[in-house]
Amino acid sequence: MQTQLAPEFQNTPDGLQAEAILRKCVHCGFCTATCPTYQLLGDELDGPRGRIYLIKQVLEGEVPTRKTQLHLDRCLTCRNCESTCPSGVQYGHLIDIGRKLVDERVPRPAGDRAVRWALKEGLPSPLFAPAMKIGQAVRGLLPHSLKNKVPAKQAAGAWPTRTQARKMLMLSGCVQPAMMPNINSATARVLDAAGIQTVVAAKAGCCGAVKFHLNDQDGGKAEMRRNIDAWWPFVESGVEALVMNASGCGVTVKEYGYILKDDPAYAEKAARISDLTRDLSELLPVIAESLQASRPELMEKIAASAPRLAFHPPCTLQHGQQLRGGVEQHLGRLGFDIKVSNNEAHLCCGSAGTYSVLQPEIAYQLRDRKLANLGDMAPEVIVSANIGCITHLQSGTATPVRHWVEVLDEALLNQ
Repeated sequence: MQTQLAPEFQNTPDGLQAEAILRKCVHCGFCTATCPTYQLLGDELDGPRGRIYLIKQVLEGEVPTRKTQLHLDRCLTCRNCESTCPSGVQYGHLIDIGRKLVDERVPRPAGDRAVRWALKEGLPSPLFAPAMKIGQAVRGLLPHSLKNKVPAKQAAGAWPTRTQARKMLMLSGCVQPAMMPNINSATARVLDAAGIQTVVAAKAGCCGAVKFHLNDQDGGKAEMRRNIDAWWPFVESGVEALVMNASGCGVTVKEYGYILKDDPAYAEKAARISDLTRDLSELLPVIAESLQASRPELMEKIAASAPRLAFHPPCTLQHGQQLRGGVEQHLGRLGFDIKVSNNEAHLCCGSAGTYSVLQPEIAYQLRDRKLANLGDMAPEVIVSANIGCITHLQSGTATPVRHWVEVLDEALLNQ
């Protein structure tokens, strides 16, 4: 796609990066077929191709409007379009640039600014945990819309105490320890069963995604640098990998090298961190192999007693990280009856980070559509790989929704 950058964007990092991305787009429209918001709204400007044109117009000097901003806001950043695109357009990076440029030129209404500020400052804050604790204590009294965002209190289970020769770092996350702490402890127990010790850097916090995708890119980058500083001593001591059990965090940390590539003090370290980062599902082959060797009777027992599972692959896993099939393949190898829906498994559930708060009408339509497709498989438990998806889906169904590692951990404990 030919682009004539306006003088203000020529030879700027954003302008050069956006122009390189735009030049790959051939305007074929394949992306619209797999865009959730285009499917729901039927508006070209609420699909990737239309949003690309809106961003192109801004880069060429056209003045954006509140309508431009709304079309960009309605993008889930699910990156399904990237999986579909035959030309390799890096739409996720382009939408980040476009939103930044538009927000610099289009003032948001006061209420909109307040909600976005509360999300980007509140979710990564140390105050989030006590606030969640209060919310869980009075959960039954909360209005339905707020109750949807406050999961029932969860027991975490014991953290393993064995010292292992193999060691891997794990990011605890900003909201996961308060909302669903058992995901982290279950991860540590499962890795321990495979001979891997889980290490947590106390000073690491939010991965930076919340602020970065709410257009506080400087704030997001500051959180990324803080994490790199917290992890670096472990990297230097030879830690094997950096494990992510929330795919939304994983896709962000895997892109630290890209996001901080122009930072002379952190570019090299960021690239190293990205290279070390693994989604937990990428370790499943190792876990399965270890369990098959150490507990050969396990598979038969799991097959006889484990619940029937439906797996919802998060967009950040299947499109952002381009990881597909691993969870269902290797859990199946261990004896689990696990399936992925034949209908629209590629589509977003509507959670999309803070999207379900900012765009609830679209988010709940996508949630209900996703749950209907999952429900066709009559699962006893729905499993996923990202806390946002888990919380969002659970708000619309009585079927338990859990992280797959919790189900595996439970099977190990009960056999």
